[in-house]
Amino acid sequence: MIAENRRARAHIDIPLIMLVSMMSIFGVLAVCVATFSPASEAETWLAHIVESSYAMRQCFFLLLAPIIVVVIMNIPFHIIRRFTKLVYIGASGLVLFTLVTNGAEGVKAWTDVIWGMTIQPSEFIKLAMILMLAQELAKSEQPMSTIKEFGRIMALILVPGVIILASGETGSLIVIIFLAAVMMFFSNVNMKLLLTLAAIVVLLILAVYGFVIATGVEDYRINRILAFLNPELSPLDDAYQMRQSQIAIGSGGTTGIGRFVDGAMSQLNYVPADWTDFIYSTIGEAWGFVGCILVLLMYLFIILRMLYLARFTYDKFGMLVIIGVLGMLLFHVFENIGMTLGLMPITGIPLPFLSYGGSNMTTNMGGIALVLNVTKNRSLSAAISAPQTNTPTVRYIRRR
Repeated sequence: MIAENRRARAHIDIPLIMLVSMMSIFGVLAVCVATFSPASEAETWLAHIVESSYAMRQCFFLLLAPIIVVVIMNIPFHIIRRFTKLVYIGASGLVLFTLVTNGAEGVKAWTDVIWGMTIQPSEFIKLAMILMLAQELAKSEQPMSTIKEFGRIMALILVPGVIILASGETGSLIVIIFLAAVMMFFSNVNMKLLLTLAAIVVLLILAVYGFVIATGVEDYRINRILAFLNPELSPLDDAYQMRQSQIAIGSGGTTGIGRFVDGAMSQLNYVPADWTDFIYSTIGEAWGFVGCILVLLMYLFIILRMLYLARFTYDKFGMLVIIGVLGMLLFHVFENIGMTLGLMPITGIPLPFLSYGGSNMTTNMGGIALVLNVTKNRSLSAAISAPQTNTPTVRYIRRR
């Protein structure tokens, strides 16, 4: 057996499991530090975790994660293909249901479940979108080459996208657009078409931004963008979270001020939501520059490992599923860390495996489970319904 076939063999990818597990365990510790109470008398890590209700809930999500991974990983691959459309419709319907039934003002992205717990359906639509786009893009060697194909794929993105935008979840919409673009790139969509679509999206964003500025409409999303562009000229409330995050990360220095330190910004809640979207500021303060770099390296290893697995997956549907999950995680990491450093506007996007939240953890683990399912069921010899190619998973280049 040649080396390439060995790399393309069906297997359960242990390195990916280990990387994700280490990040998730570290996430519990980071949430525990972020929610450390000034009145705490705990002396050990375990005592601090037990004392923090958020850390305990994160432990519950972490214990639930292996069940999610095992269940999804062991679903027969042909069943996933067959019910992809049903999953997409169900997830879109759940997002619409949340929008219609939610009586809250502003963001209407959460729905009550039981015992005061809520779920965020816009997280689940990301996985449904990955599966649906992978199925559509895998139907031909060069997708979106006809008007009919172009219209169908655009509709698949826009229908749930409009619902998500109406619910106030701009961050999730941007994630979907990004992962769709990445999947199109790797599925051999014409490069000129991709650049044209990118230009249209940019022009639409600028048009909406200009309209809001011209009419003076008050919107928290526009205020966040203005705070990012001109933090010194923006009202204190709009730029407060970003400024406090930068101060917290800067105060950590090279190795951090320590984990449970009286008077720390994380302890005194100077950074709002520092256990969810701004968990990276807690890591920067407690573990310093070294901790921040180690987190980035771990994410880099996860992304590169998934790219390696996609590179040697010759079933186009399976390859695009891996690429979609990769794109989802990549944008989450890029945007979240960027906004905590003041390099990107605040969008409310959590940091994968580290931020507190059950819906986010479930979505990320579900994505990893889909990747493991692909590698577990891939084969060079088995006949399957999706198109196969012996061309490695790189951008197709036309010969002159």
